[in-house]
Amino acid sequence: MTERIGVAGVIRARLGECSAGERKVGRALLAAYPAAGLDTVASLAERAGVSAPTVLRFLSRLGFGGFPEFQRALRDELAERETSPLAAYVPTPDGAAGPLTRAAEVLPAAVAGTLADLPEDELRRAVRLLADRQLRVTAAGGRFSSLLAQYLVFHLMQLRGTSRLLPTGPVERVDALVDVGRKDVFVLFDFRRYEEPTLELARTVTGRGARLLLCTDRWLSPIAGLADVVLPSRVDSPSLYDSFVPALAVLETLVAGVIDELGPIAGRRLAMVEETGRPYL
Repeated sequence: MTERIGVAGVIRARLGECSAGERKVGRALLAAYPAAGLDTVASLAERAGVSAPTVLRFLSRLGFGGFPEFQRALRDELAERETSPLAAYVPTPDGAAGPLTRAAEVLPAAVAGTLADLPEDELRRAVRLLADRQLRVTAAGGRFSSLLAQYLVFHLMQLRGTSRLLPTGPVERVDALVDVGRKDVFVLFDFRRYEEPTLELARTVTGRGARLLLCTDRWLSPIAGLADVVLPSRVDSPSLYDSFVPALAVLETLVAGVIDELGPIAGRRLAMVEETGRPYL
């Protein structure tokens, strides 16, 4: 299971089974992941406000044979998290399967694995947040993942309104952030080689009381420690670039859930969009 969803994913999945002390260890790890797990047992225990034996019991519950095994898993993840397209580049050998064959092998399995591993409770919470029309939805991503943010917002604009992309221009961005508060939910997209500006944005909006939904990969962005909901996706790809196809499947699932949650409201909104947009679209 750890190989599929990463150490942080296992922690989030198992927190509900833990004692109060063990949950403190899990939250301390997620709040400063993975750095909090790369120091000593005593340091992690102090950070969590528990005893060293509680830390070890928590790791045992996760399936680790001890602290050294846990740290090896974290270091392996760190190496994967820092992989760039350049580092992953290997010339395709003669006689290798072509891109269509590779895609047919890799992408369906990545989508199926992502949906199978997706925590149902997290998905339900995400749907409820996005379907709550009392909340303003703002989405943002990084260099590539901003495309996913745009895709989600375009759907939400039609289904519920009060949804927007975070502007990229500095003046417009400040205007969008200055009044953020408890009636806001931010959907952030952050995938490996995580981007510091996105983390700073997460700190800013959560510090002002906004709810935060994070879409990330199986290694989990550092933003996971701040997020109310985390939806991880696999990134297996037929090329040297990580694939967003599984993440897109998660968004399609979210949109389907929002439509179900809104019920007739979504239909009425769509009819108004069609009527209003007829002269312009």
